[in-house]
Amino acid sequence: MTSNEALIGRHDVNDLDAILAVTNTDRDAAISEVRSSFDTIFTWDYEKGSRPKLNRLYEKAKGSMWNGETDLPWDTEIDQEQLAALQMSSFGFQQMDLTGTTFERFGDKEWLQVGVESQNWALSQFMHGEQGALICTARIVENVPWIDAKYYAATQVMDEARHVEVFAKYLDKLSGHYPVNTHLKMLLDDILADSRWDMTYLGMQIMVEGLALAAFGFMHQITTEPLLKQLLRYVMSDEARHVAFGVLSLQDFYTELNAAEIRERQEFAFEAAVRMRDRFLQQEVWERMGLDVKEAITIAQGSPYRAEFQKMLFTKIVPNCKKLGLLDASDGWLRTKFEELGVIQFEDWADTGEEYEMFALAEGDARSS
Repeated sequence: MTSNEALIGRHDVNDLDAILAVTNTDRDAAISEVRSSFDTIFTWDYEKGSRPKLNRLYEKAKGSMWNGETDLPWDTEIDQEQLAALQMSSFGFQQMDLTGTTFERFGDKEWLQVGVESQNWALSQFMHGEQGALICTARIVENVPWIDAKYYAATQVMDEARHVEVFAKYLDKLSGHYPVNTHLKMLLDDILADSRWDMTYLGMQIMVEGLALAAFGFMHQITTEPLLKQLLRYVMSDEARHVAFGVLSLQDFYTELNAAEIRERQEFAFEAAVRMRDRFLQQEVWERMGLDVKEAITIAQGSPYRAEFQKMLFTKIVPNCKKLGLLDASDGWLRTKFEELGVIQFEDWADTGEEYEMFALAEGDARSS
């Protein structure tokens, strides 16, 4: 049985010292390279609609394009202090006894800074993740063997370009950007380094995009800032289709794999889940504020509200993994690992292959969200 050390570099998934020991040595570089080798696949079978569910998704995508430059009210004035207050509510510090901690001396000014930096950090990581999706989906166009999947993936490339564009433009209206988080970058590198087309699907469409859809939904629900709310509503309408694309593409393919091949996919899903969970520790914020990073993370993780928020990020991932048959294969190996992460309770929630249409935009929907 593959050990945690082999998969994620540590025995205990909650070993904070080991998590913080992972560093991104080129995080301030403008260019980052990932070396990989994969087959570029042509298909001479142009029969459109041979995979009807993918074809329907493609037709829906063609009619759902929006323009990030003109369809959002960019002249909206943003009150970042209000955004910061909402961000702070996700930590639950107000309900905690902070006596004797690094936060004991904090007044309104310092708490406001935490909220501002956290907002900048969260939106920056969304932006970086969307670029990862842009590159991964371009890869899928190249190496997926079915014409219906190539057609749909091409529409997603355009979607992801819009997402990177609008998050970057929104961040320019705030007070600063953050470099890509170490754990997110490590996961993106792993996805791109793997030559197998279905691993690109699993890592990006199921894991990264699934978590993003849940995170966007949470932020959309709590924010009252009108531009951000409309932006997230547009992005969510695309993301739900993207995750459904992964579910619909992999569901039949995984029935053809042997036990050893399925186990590799289970291990990859677990590793991706841990990397994404670790990135939400936002150590870069505490570092930028000059705090003891380990102490700050330990205190923040002690908030029941924060812990519950991090678990809710897996509400799309777990049922989608179940739909793909990954939870209970290999004597339930991935089920056991998700139990270890404390997220198995979401297994019977709706999978995105079933619910993506509920995220679709009605005429004028985003402008009224």
